[in-house]
Amino acid sequence: MPKKILVVDDDQNIVDYLVTIFKDNGYETCEANDGDVALELLMEQKPDLVTLDLEMPKEWGPRFYRKMTQKPEFKDTPVIVISGLSGIHLAIKKAVATINKPFNPDEVIGIVKETIGE
Repeated sequence: MPKKILVVDDDQNIVDYLVTIFKDNGYETCEANDGDVALELLMEQKPDLVTLDLEMPKEWGPRFYRKMTQKPEFKDTPVIVISGLSGIHLAIKKAVATINKPFNPDEVIGIVKETIGE
């Protein structure tokens, strides 16, 4: 069964791009454009990994992460922060990686494979 990745970003172009990259590499995906929807999908879909933008409507990325990790079943779910903000490496210290936009798709998929396998 393929691993599942939850893509959380308010920029639909970024979401579509990441979803395409992940599907082309054999992963299942689910997507959310804000933190509220992302929390619902987290509970429904139980992804193996989350890519997370920091600046979104309704829910700031670090607050979503805090809510996510307060749930015992998701406290160890790996998160890759993908954001255009500066200083993103400080926002979520337990993120497996922080990647600045614009990003290299090979770098992203490499981190995903290293983190959750294929």
